[in-house]
Amino acid sequence: MGETWSKKERERKKQQNKKEKEERKQERKDSSKGGKLDDMLAYIDENGNLSATPPDVRKKVNIKLEDIEIGVPKQKPINPEDLIRKGIITHFNEPKGYGFIKDQETQESVFFHVNSLRDQVKQNSRVTFEVEMGPKGASAMDVKLIS
Repeated sequence: MGETWSKKERERKKQQNKKEKEERKQERKDSSKGGKLDDMLAYIDENGNLSATPPDVRKKVNIKLEDIEIGVPKQKPINPEDLIRKGIITHFNEPKGYGFIKDQETQESVFFHVNSLRDQVKQNSRVTFEVEMGPKGASAMDVKLIS
């Protein structure tokens, strides 16, 4: 039995693909050889980006070894006066014993409980308070009425 036309065609395509693959392999080999060192170098500019040109020596910044801090910097002591905030009581439910204060600086609403009140207050009263983070978020402590 002789070969059919489709078998011959498949064999020819197979040989053609093999030849093309061999040519691509040879191209890759040729392009990898003979590369100049200058073509392979990459530089980092003053912003930390890769660049093909060397950095400008005039823009070099000298950093003292003592100025480098690794880790978390030491925390400065907190001034107690910075913790005291001012605000206005926007909501006060006296029978249930809670309310909310709108902080004048951040415009955030802060929860307070009647146990943290130092003076008798009512809605729209101007107060001073300290913020304490609780399990459910920020809450006001030591709430005092401003005269």
